Amino acid sequence: MKAPLMAIARHRIAIDGEGVTTLVAFHGCPVRCRYCLNSFCLRPEGLRRSMSPEEVLDEVKIDNLYFVATGGGVCFGGGEPLLRSGFICRFAEIMPPSWKFTVETSLNVPIRHLKAMQGIVSKYIVDIKDMNPDIYERYTGKDNRQVEDNLKWMASNGLSDRTLIRLPLIPGFNTEADRDRSRLRLQEMKFAHFDEFAYLVLEDHSPAGRP
Repeated sequence: MKAPLMAIARHRIAIDGEGVTTLVAFHGCPVRCRYCLNSFCLRPEGLRRSMSPEEVLDEVKIDNLYFVATGGGVCFGGGEPLLRSGFICRFAEIMPPSWKFTVETSLNVPIRHLKAMQGIVSKYIVDIKDMNPDIYERYTGKDNRQVEDNLKWMASNGLSDRTLIRLPLIPGFNTEADRDRSRLRLQEMKFAHFDEFAYLVLEDHSPAGRP
C-alpha cells in the first residue's frame, strides 16, 4: 500500500497539533480553492514520491523523543488526507501509541473515510471555509453537502470536543457577518473550538483580477 506525498515536514510547533509535530502532506484534493496555499497538491510536479505507511514511519520516527517529550506526533494533511483513510489506518496500527495523531481536512469526502478512522484520531483540524453553500461553492468549486453531513456525524459520535474548526475571512467571498453565521451554525451542531483568521491575498490574486 503506497500513497502519493508532497512532503514530510519536521519540527512544526503549534501549527498542526500539540507539541512538536511532523506534517505528512498527501498529494491530491477534491476541492479547488481560489486561494489555495498548497496548490502543488493539484499539479503533477507536486508529487514528490510515493511511500508506504511503513516507509513513512521509518522516516518520521527519528523525532520520537521530541514527540514523547512535548506531547506531539504526526499530522496528516495535504491535499486531502481523508481520501487515504486505508493508508492512515495502517499507519495508526504500527505507530507508537504515545504519539498524538492529528488530521487536517476539508472534510469534503465520502463519509466512509471518516467512519474508517473512528477511534484512532487524537485531533481533527477542519478547514470549513464557510457554511453558506453558495459562498463555499464559489470559493471551492464544489458543494458542501458532504461537509455538513460529516460534521453532523462527527458531532453525534462524540468528536466535537477533539475538533478545531478553522473559520477564515476570505476577501471577495465572505464577510465577518457570514463568518458569524457559520460559527453560530456550528455551535448549534455542538462544536465549540474555532480558529478565526483572515486570508492575506496579493492584489493580483484577487477574484476581480482572475480570468
